[in-house]
Amino acid sequence: MRRDIFPLKLDSSRKQPLYVQISEAIARDVTSGRLRPGDNLPGTRQLAELLGVHRSTVVLAYNELATQSWIETRPGGPSNIAKCLPEIALTRTSRRIDGAVAVRCGYDIGPPAVSSVLSRRLPPGTLALWGGIPDLRLLPVELLTRAYRRAAKRQGCELFGYSEDAYGHISLRGSLAKLLCERRGMSIDSSDLLVTRGSQMALDLIARSLIRPGDTVVVESLCYVNAVAVFRRYGATVVPITVDQDGIDIDALTAFAKRSPVRIVYVTPHHQYPTTVTLGAARRLALLELAKVQHFAIVEDDYDQEFHYDGQPVLPLASRDSGGNVIYVGTLAKILAPGLRLAYVVAPKPLLARMAEERVLVDRQGDLVLECAVAELIEDGDVQRHIRRTKRIYQARRDALCECVKKDLSGILSFSVPPGGLALWALAVAPVDLNAWQSRALKNGVYAQIGKQFSLDGSDVRAVRLGFALHDEKTLKSAVRVLAKSLPI
Repeated sequence: MRRDIFPLKLDSSRKQPLYVQISEAIARDVTSGRLRPGDNLPGTRQLAELLGVHRSTVVLAYNELATQSWIETRPGGPSNIAKCLPEIALTRTSRRIDGAVAVRCGYDIGPPAVSSVLSRRLPPGTLALWGGIPDLRLLPVELLTRAYRRAAKRQGCELFGYSEDAYGHISLRGSLAKLLCERRGMSIDSSDLLVTRGSQMALDLIARSLIRPGDTVVVESLCYVNAVAVFRRYGATVVPITVDQDGIDIDALTAFAKRSPVRIVYVTPHHQYPTTVTLGAARRLALLELAKVQHFAIVEDDYDQEFHYDGQPVLPLASRDSGGNVIYVGTLAKILAPGLRLAYVVAPKPLLARMAEERVLVDRQGDLVLECAVAELIEDGDVQRHIRRTKRIYQARRDALCECVKKDLSGILSFSVPPGGLALWALAVAPVDLNAWQSRALKNGVYAQIGKQFSLDGSDVRAVRLGFALHDEKTLKSAVRVLAKSLPI
């Protein structure tokens, strides 16, 4: 038999074994219609000579095809394409590269449940002034690496297996509980806490556990839109309440809650996201009392509690919760690194139990070795020392950015120095087209977020958000100069 009669190309440079290449090529010829049910195949010896391979290679290929029911073989007789296969018409106009994934699905996946919440892709080399990303150059990589190695060496067999505890490793839960008692005025232990892979998973598990289609979730009018996407994903009606210089308007929230049942109020009271304002004491007490009376949950997203520069940080709502209404979400993303995917939830035990049940369905457990390593760093005080160090650095960068904006964007932006957080929220006081400004700056290599990116409906908000933690003072100075030069004329 000539090769042009039975065309089959082999490539010895590929990692794929030759017998697999042979079996897949024959299967493709069947699906394309070149070979049809009942067609005879050459004998193993004949095909081996034709392809220049050992006969055992062809035998393996035929065995693979027979196992998958593509062909029928008989001892001492010819092999043929299985007769039970349906007739497959040659409908393809082009052929995919071997092993490539199809461009289109062969089935309906339906419309998206919510709009995309993925971060915007920026051109390579862009100097991005993201407001919630720490400087990863400051991460104590060596300490973390050594702690990870020690945890793996001491408890490797146990930590690399399945865990029966969906709450997170007991050592990290205990260390976090101790840290929260010391620094955030809580009175909890390891049983009051569940570790998650990032705060986004925490919000998702809370929503899965609490929200029923049609429930109302109240959020701040300018807020973390990824949280809104999660609530909507599970069928919630999301209602924004105005934010001012003292945080969410409790009077407006009270009036709404009296008219319509509320399931969850999602807030960022310490450093409101994105405006950085702190929820006033009177409003905090009023919010807690309203939750007790109206029986709704407060989801307190305390995403950057550790970074407060002026005076003492305000204690979380969770530290004053006497009614079991507050669900506290914390994260190590800003303290250490977002890529570690470590966050946690403090809540009444019945909710934690429900969240653990939901967590098993999508992510049975976290990285137990990493959790043990971070627990060790907390117990040894390394994390606390790292917080003190980065806090000093970020405060200096905050001050530098504020000085640069005052100097180069005077009359364009107005702001109050944020008492904490990792970003500056500045109001546009000049009639500047913020969309055009953002586009021009991006073309010049600098990206800054504008106010409408934090509104639920994309409506115009005359403000910009400038992150300062990610870059040193010199880089921030250069970025502000680019912003100034990029102003639309």
